[in-house]
Order: sequence, then structure tokens, then C-alpha cells
Amino acid sequence: MSERTVFHYQDNVLSCEDVRLDDLAGIYGTPLFVTSKRSLQGSLREFEAAFASLPHITCYSVKANFNLSVIGTLAEMGCGCDVNSGGELFRALKAGVSPEKIIFAGVGKKPEEIAFALEAGVLMLKVESLSELEAIERIASEKGITAPVALRINPNVTAETHPYITTGDSKEKFGIDEAGLEEAFTLLRLMKHVRLVCLDMHIGSQIFDPEYYVAATAVLLDIFETARSLGFSIEYLDIGGGFPVTYDARKPATPITYFAEKLIPLLAAAGVPVIFEPGRFLVANASVLLSRILYKKTNHTGKQFFIVDAGMTELIRPALYQSHHEVLAVTRHEKTVVADVVGPVCESSDFFARQRAIDDAAEGELLAVMSSGAYAAVMSSNYNGRLRPAEVMVDGNEVTVIRRRETYEQLIANEVL
Repeated sequence: MSERTVFHYQDNVLSCEDVRLDDLAGIYGTPLFVTSKRSLQGSLREFEAAFASLPHITCYSVKANFNLSVIGTLAEMGCGCDVNSGGELFRALKAGVSPEKIIFAGVGKKPEEIAFALEAGVLMLKVESLSELEAIERIASEKGITAPVALRINPNVTAETHPYITTGDSKEKFGIDEAGLEEAFTLLRLMKHVRLVCLDMHIGSQIFDPEYYVAATAVLLDIFETARSLGFSIEYLDIGGGFPVTYDARKPATPITYFAEKLIPLLAAAGVPVIFEPGRFLVANASVLLSRILYKKTNHTGKQFFIVDAGMTELIRPALYQSHHEVLAVTRHEKTVVADVVGPVCESSDFFARQRAIDDAAEGELLAVMSSGAYAAVMSSNYNGRLRPAEVMVDGNEVTVIRRRETYEQLIANEVL
């Protein structure tokens, strides 16, 4: 189910499913994240349908949006989770995800996080360095158990995406490149408390061209054959996530079916279940960030600004990645103006749009920053002493608070004077 279906104008007022966004702002205040449950469910169904002919496990990448209700909505539909820290593992378990459907990733796992994952009984831990492999062996030995692990392979494929979200290039910190595999396999054959069950890769995010996946999968399959020839019983292949979504209507995302058409024939030949880790694909277009216009301003050059009550503390992607988010007036206007939409944070990079044609809404009216479900609330901060916003989930005409707005008391709760 697309963002355009669940977020739509009704009587010139932007709504989420059957609920008007101005009504939500009136009840819950702003800034406010509004998430459509139907969108979450629809995106997962779309993904599952595309890869239905391939034996697979879908593990939602929790780092995209770790709200318990978001995780829980996907878990109710049978989705597992890919976690990157003890905190994300804790969240996934609290949200009702079975540990047998959780994979623990991350390039810098602390010993206590490794122990937590082993005690919880996760499906596997991803290994990203030889030192980490030795640490897992040591901790598993101390506990008297055998740790199931995946080797994260760095296939040295540089996808055409923002440099901050490419992860399959050998210059980056992720995974073990082919030069280190022989030593890794040698160590694994000597270890008594680690069992290699999976080969894994992840080449980045917002990758529009399926051919990058094809190239990386070819590398992974070659290594799969090598591992099998060495006597390792590889039970899974994990090709990660990174499938694209549409942020800008002028640059529509490649349909997930295109990726499936390219990848299913390659992966089916391996004869083992495949693990996918979609994150952004499932959640990005399920939410909007609702914000109120505090002031309108025109400088001496005639440049116009909409100053709103949300900022980079709620959605840092434009500042961090120069990413595009559509900004819509909640109440439609016939007239448009070219303006910057900026927040209240004391940084020049605190903006949502630069020189963008938007509806000429008045002070006090509402704007919606679209496609705010991924890497928004999850990356929020208290910079400038700001309070993290509330989050609500809409299901038809029902609204549930899924995160309460922070208070000043919570802002300093862990500090000692």
C-alpha cells in the first residue's frame, strides 16, 4: 500500500487513512510523527509477494525505526528482525519477536552484547572481523554453548548511492573481504564453540539498480561454493536490504518486483533459504512528520522562509544526507510560494527544504514532511534541549499513542547535579 493511498487529501485536508492530520495535531500537539499501520502491513505484503517463489526469511532492519509498535506490527505478520545492538535486541524481544527470527549484526559488538544475544537464543550473530570471531568463540566457550554465526562478506561492490550509506565497498568498515576469508575459514574449522551457518552481505541503501545486487550475489555464491567444498554446512544466504523507496516523485523507486526477477533465479540455485533485511522499504513511507508554522520571514533579498516547530532534532536526513522530503501543507492552498522550510535548531543545516515551491500556508498552519518513517524518530536527539516528539499510529479511524512526548523532567532524569 503506497504512501499516496494512506496519506491523501479529503475535503482539501491531508489525512492519514480515515483520520485528518489537523485533528491529530489538535489533540496530540506538534511536532508529531503519524504512522499508518495499513502502510506498514501493505509494504510487507508487497515484499513477500515479490519473493514468494523463493524460500526465505524476512528480517526487518530495526535500525530504520525501532518503535515497539512498528516492530510489533511487522512481527504479527511473521516478520523477523535484524538488530545492531543490545538495545535493538531488547526492543525486538519486548515487541514480541521470536529470538529464532532475530539476527544480530553490527561491526562493533561489545562482549556483553554478544553474551546477551547468545543467552536470548538468536538465529545467528553476524561476524564482521576475525577478532570478533575469536571473541564470540571465547564467550560461547565460557557459556558452554555453540554460537551460530554468519560471515559478513564485503563483496567490494560500490553501489550508486550516497557515500554515507554505501556498505559493500572494501574501503568501508563493514565485513570481511575476500583476502581475509581463507584465514576466517581456517579459524572456523579449529573452533569448537562456533558454527558457521550463513554467508551474508549488505551493499548499502537506496540502491535503484538491481545489477549491483546481481554482481554482489555472484561474489557471495562463489564464496558459498568454496565454503561448501571446505566442508561447511551453510544453511542460509543473507543478501541484506537496501531496496529503494520513493522520496521524490521525480525519481521513482525501482519496483521490488524488478529485484525479485533478477535475484530469484540466482539464489534459488543455491538450494538454501535466503534472508532479506528490508528496513527503509517497509517503513519510510508509512509515516509523516507533522509540524506547525511558527513564523514566516522574508529577508532583504526577497528570500522567504517558513520557520516550523520541527527540525533536524526530529529528522536529520536533509542535514546529514542532503536528502529530499516532500513537504505538503495540511490544508491545501491555491497559491504557492518558493521558500525554505527550516526548523528552530541553532544550525544552518537545520532545514527540510531549500527553495521549494510549497503552498502559501499562514503562520499557525500545519505542514507535513512526507516519507518520515525511516531514519527520522530513530535518529532524533535532544540537541538544543529539545524534547523528543510524540508518535501515534493510525489504523483506519483508530488512533493509538505509540510514544508519549518527552517532558523536561525526562530530559534530565539520568543526570546528577
